Amino acid sequence: MEDENIALNSVLGLELNRVFFAVRETANKQKIIEFAREVLQSERAERPGSASPEGPTR
Repeated sequence: MEDENIALNSVLGLELNRVFFAVRETANKQKIIEFAREVLQSERAERPGSASPEGPTR
């Protein structure tokens, strides 16, 4: 199951990257960044002991 999640996240990451570079308006790019950040934070919150995207807390 873990391997399937990793593969799915890789595919989704590549697709998000493709969409990001296809978008021309900076405001829309900011929305994509905010959405991706929210998803990553929610996934990390579900897995205790995972590092945050901002790095380790002090």
